[in-house]
Amino acid sequence: MSSRARRTAISVAASLMTLSLASCGVLGASDSSDEASPTKGDDITVGLLLPEKENTRYEQFDYPFFKAKVGELTNDAGNVKYANAEASAAKQTEQLQQMIDDEVDVIVLDAVDAQSIGDGVQKAKDAGIPVIAYDRLAEGPIDAYISFDNELVGEVQGRSLIDALGDGSDSSDKIVMMNGSPTDPNAKQFKAGAMSELNGKVTIAQSFDTKDWKPENAEANMTEAIGEIGKGNIAGVYSANDGMAGGIIKALEDAGVTDLPPITGQDAELAAVQRIVTGEQYMSVYKSYPQEAENAAEMAVARVQGRDIQFDALARDKVDSPTHKGIPAQLVPVVALTKGNIDETVIADGFYKVSDICTAKFAEACGEIGLK
Repeated sequence: MSSRARRTAISVAASLMTLSLASCGVLGASDSSDEASPTKGDDITVGLLLPEKENTRYEQFDYPFFKAKVGELTNDAGNVKYANAEASAAKQTEQLQQMIDDEVDVIVLDAVDAQSIGDGVQKAKDAGIPVIAYDRLAEGPIDAYISFDNELVGEVQGRSLIDALGDGSDSSDKIVMMNGSPTDPNAKQFKAGAMSELNGKVTIAQSFDTKDWKPENAEANMTEAIGEIGKGNIAGVYSANDGMAGGIIKALEDAGVTDLPPITGQDAELAAVQRIVTGEQYMSVYKSYPQEAENAAEMAVARVQGRDIQFDALARDKVDSPTHKGIPAQLVPVVALTKGNIDETVIADGFYKVSDICTAKFAEACGEIGLK
């Protein structure tokens, strides 16, 4: 079995196992064997540390779904203490320390800088506070990790870009790679996955690691690439996420490009979905943030309440960080989002309504693809 197929199988199997256990009454069941003498009751405090606000997902999906699930699991007695680092590793270190000082029961951490936060994770561990790494694999003695299969995300992006280039593509086609922040371990995995699909099929003419994932930094990088390669010589752009795709498109349009090359993305941001409808952006990667956030909440509550069977069922995979091996993990599946499946993904899952996407500005384009 290929590494891609194996990772996909693991992700799907983990999700199916979670659903199966839930349907059988193991997850969250009042009479499960590990719930007889929970470590703590429902009156718990869960710390949630998210990394930034440039990407709309954190405020729009992750935090509200996480908070609601903690409330559901604790009969509304549990409390979520939330902090957003706004892309500052130093600020997140202070926020983590504050949660340690406040003696929260468990911390769910999406690291700005996975390496520099390691000392803070150790301090939490020393204080007896378990830490669950969320979306990004932080260093230090974390108790568990939940994210999407990040290499698979990159593979989906790279494969989609090759598909967009069509049968006429060849290895001389020049591609610009706009990778994510060098401090984000996920960015390295996205890149590795993409390169496994792009190697030997296209020419990587320029490649950038984009500071803080900021669209304005991606725009500046793309402007540089256009100057080096020539605006008519860029066959496609690998963008690791949707925010950067927006900056890339702006740079291309400012350079006078009217026939945009295929551009990838990730996160299914509303603006990106609308760009996909109009054809400005070729694709995004749809990741079910509600599923990730809710499962993270289940892991956090199970961990602090001593529900070991439930916790183990939610973290059946194993991953390695640079500092620790065999970390219990859950990998959530992903889907390539294109014009052809908007209805079946973000709309069917309640991410957006058709009216959110098909505003007056986009009504005609929506009609052309049958989105109504």
